[in-house]
Amino acid sequence: MSGETIRLTAAQAMVRWLSVQMTEDGERFIEGVWAIFGHGNVAGIGEALHGIGDALPTWRGQNEQTMAHAAIAYAKAKKRRHAMAVTSSIGPGATNMVTAAALAHVNRLPVLLVPGDVFANRRPDPVLQQVEDFDDGTVSANDCFRPVSRYFDRIQRPEQLLTALPRALRVMTDPANCGPVTLAFCQDVQAEAHDWPEAFFAPRVWHIRRPEPDGREVADVAELIRNAKRPVLVTGGGVLYSGAEAALADFATRHGVPVVETQAGKSALPQAHSMNFGAAGVDGSAAANELCEAADVVIGVGTRFQDFTTGSWALFKAAGRRLVSINVQAYDADKHGALGLVADARVALERLTQALGDHKASGFDPKARSAWLAAVDRHCAAPEIGGNALPTDAQVIGAVQRASTERTIAMCAAGTMPGALKLLWQPAQGGYHMEYGFSCMGYEIAGAMGTKLALPEREIVCFVGDGSYMMANSELATAVMRRIPFTVVLTDNRGYGCINRLQIECGGAEFNNMYKDSNVEAQPEIDFVAHAASMGAHAVKAADIASLEAEIVAARDRDIPTVVVIETDPAPGPGEAGGGHWWDVAVPETNRTAKLEAAHQRYLRNLGQQNLVN
Repeated sequence: MSGETIRLTAAQAMVRWLSVQMTEDGERFIEGVWAIFGHGNVAGIGEALHGIGDALPTWRGQNEQTMAHAAIAYAKAKKRRHAMAVTSSIGPGATNMVTAAALAHVNRLPVLLVPGDVFANRRPDPVLQQVEDFDDGTVSANDCFRPVSRYFDRIQRPEQLLTALPRALRVMTDPANCGPVTLAFCQDVQAEAHDWPEAFFAPRVWHIRRPEPDGREVADVAELIRNAKRPVLVTGGGVLYSGAEAALADFATRHGVPVVETQAGKSALPQAHSMNFGAAGVDGSAAANELCEAADVVIGVGTRFQDFTTGSWALFKAAGRRLVSINVQAYDADKHGALGLVADARVALERLTQALGDHKASGFDPKARSAWLAAVDRHCAAPEIGGNALPTDAQVIGAVQRASTERTIAMCAAGTMPGALKLLWQPAQGGYHMEYGFSCMGYEIAGAMGTKLALPEREIVCFVGDGSYMMANSELATAVMRRIPFTVVLTDNRGYGCINRLQIECGGAEFNNMYKDSNVEAQPEIDFVAHAASMGAHAVKAADIASLEAEIVAARDRDIPTVVVIETDPAPGPGEAGGGHWWDVAVPETNRTAKLEAAHQRYLRNLGQQNLVN
């Protein structure tokens, strides 16, 4: 080491730099690195991570995709104030993470992906697992990450890290452009030494911006709200990431604007709050959807207006209705002809409250909320003792709800349960964690682990169907090894019940979703209890709803994951509690049966309800 430089390999420099990137609370922004080693990263990054030790902890996963899911769930639970890195070898180890990168991209969540890459010097080409493009010598398998990364770079010389690493953290800490970063790291460059400026490794504090709104935009939006008779506010994940929960509650109460929820924004207001009318859209409550259908001004805060929220843009039916979009990202603020207010969610709500003064709307019926919640309670009530019918998903949710506390977080990602939980779960503030931007089957168990790592003081209850469990369950073993306790409620309906119902709704025959309708020689008899137990989890089968409630309570005393398996009826959907809305899923125009003909006519009628632009 000379006076102002230090000689390190590129991999050593990367992990050293990451270890001193701090947040305003005095902790590392990158809390650690999930790693599965192979020939593309074991000698370079692996040696560097071993050398730095607890200054940047390394955690071993079982699958590249699921350990990335754990990292993403961690960032989501931390409200994007902290993140994790994930490293893999080249080839299949890297491409396994592409799905997770897409999940993070859609959900605007920060994760640093560092897949190994081919040799920059190209001497041993083609190396094991190298993808060769016949027409482009610069391409590798890691180019798959380009469309699903907010920032992509390929490190082909050590000194490129001097600019690439700060760019990576800038993206991950930018509320407008936040998302996954991919640094494809050529394996020979990882091990190459370089004389690094000592100043490069000085600790740096990264501040999360709170962009102020343009005064003209505030005035325009305030005027629109002031003249509205039936405004409604749609709360998205941006409310949580901004820490705008109190500002949202104050705005809704002070100005008489009822709140409806997206998947990402659910629990920004606790369900007990008098202005929370529940979920909106395809999986929305009757109370929320009635408000949305009649609204003359729809105010989105921190939402990207996914089709499930908007009922494929057929939900907001009122003639002449106006759309307002408050978002830190101008791309989202300008969707569908909205009147945009580009700003941090908390600041925007505070400025609008000031502009509106004592204005208060009154165009909603508070009794609708009470009627809907009463319907939910009836729908989720325990079945009568002595019945032989399998419980419904709603009854499973009711059992967990009754056993839950203010510390409970319900989390999920795909299948029936996301829609059912959005409609039926009644969380305390912050008591909901749903990955539904990408609705990725297999996120659930890894996501539960990541959420518990981020929030060790909370109780995490992971709802997962048998289909998602079969796709990705191996991080149970990781959670057992690391003593990370959470509870998995595994609902076994013997197939893909959610898509089976959609298939029927679209006029199709029941085909290839439930095991009974698939081309198999024998129906599977999967012992999920034995499987989970074989990985070290505490596993048990609940005979009924009452025993499920008891198992939820008992799990709190364990320091390992608990898996509670319960068989459920695949037929009933969550909409029986009141609510729901059309979803645009195209129905075939030709070769129609009578069922398909009826479904296609329904489809055409609903297409006519779409209100795409103000």
